[in-house]
Amino acid sequence: MNWQEHEAFLTLAEELHFGRAADRLAVSRARVSQMIQVMERRIGAPLFERTSRRVTLTPLGTQLRDTLGPHHHGILAAVARAADNARGISGVLRVGFTHPLGAELLTSASALFRTRHPGCAVEIREVHLSDRFGPLRRDELDLVFLEFPAEEPDLIHGPVLLRNRKVLVLARTHRLADRDTVCADDLAGETLFFPGGLEDYFVDHHLPAHTASGHPIHRTMTMLYWQEVQLQIGAGNGVAVAAEQAEHYYPRPNLICLPFTDQPPVEYGLVWRASGLPAPGAAFADVLTEVVTPLLDGGGRPVAGHADLL
Repeated sequence: MNWQEHEAFLTLAEELHFGRAADRLAVSRARVSQMIQVMERRIGAPLFERTSRRVTLTPLGTQLRDTLGPHHHGILAAVARAADNARGISGVLRVGFTHPLGAELLTSASALFRTRHPGCAVEIREVHLSDRFGPLRRDELDLVFLEFPAEEPDLIHGPVLLRNRKVLVLARTHRLADRDTVCADDLAGETLFFPGGLEDYFVDHHLPAHTASGHPIHRTMTMLYWQEVQLQIGAGNGVAVAAEQAEHYYPRPNLICLPFTDQPPVEYGLVWRASGLPAPGAAFADVLTEVVTPLLDGGGRPVAGHADLL
């Protein structure tokens, strides 16, 4: 029994469909059928029951799957570990996030990354907006998945991986609460809350100090945590700018979110030290990009059910 036959058998045992198995193996359905028939002749008994509607494992096929699978995957893992060690993809990769959608995406990417690079572990931790770059500079993390802009002379940022429309978070009793959308001019005279500790260029990019007509917008960042911001908004003391579908992660019955019609989206990506991205980090960035891409709709925003805050 050769390696291709092992692969064909285990893939068909998982898919129970010749077409899907052929697609995964990048061969024709006839080739899959041929390899299975060779195995069955060599063993001397059928491994699959085939009808016009379904494919199922025979008891003998189930026994072979359960016995062969761990050995086959163990060999794949051993080869992957050797290749990773040759390329320097080993040890522990430390990745941070600043937004809840980022936590979900990093978790998914980590699971896929570990299957491809079993010799490298991934540690994920939250990074607060008030200290977005500190863990990188203190060598506590290798990568951080955060909000752009991130224009720091000692750091490098990768391409944009996500975009979310901006929304205005306000109390249900607010004067704008009956609107469908808002624009920057609607913020004239408002108090705009946001978490403290953010860089001036970041605040200026996302939170305007004046409306297009020149009216001032009072910006305050006396609070470090979003929960505190929400409390102030709910009490009618001001509003906040967040990313689309913010209520998905931080729902409050007394708050609503209205989309902006004239503000640029919130963009997200990876940031690392200018001294260089280690081989595990580069490999992880590729996997994260692969995981994120299917979640984007035609407008470059996460599909319904995924949201994150500025």
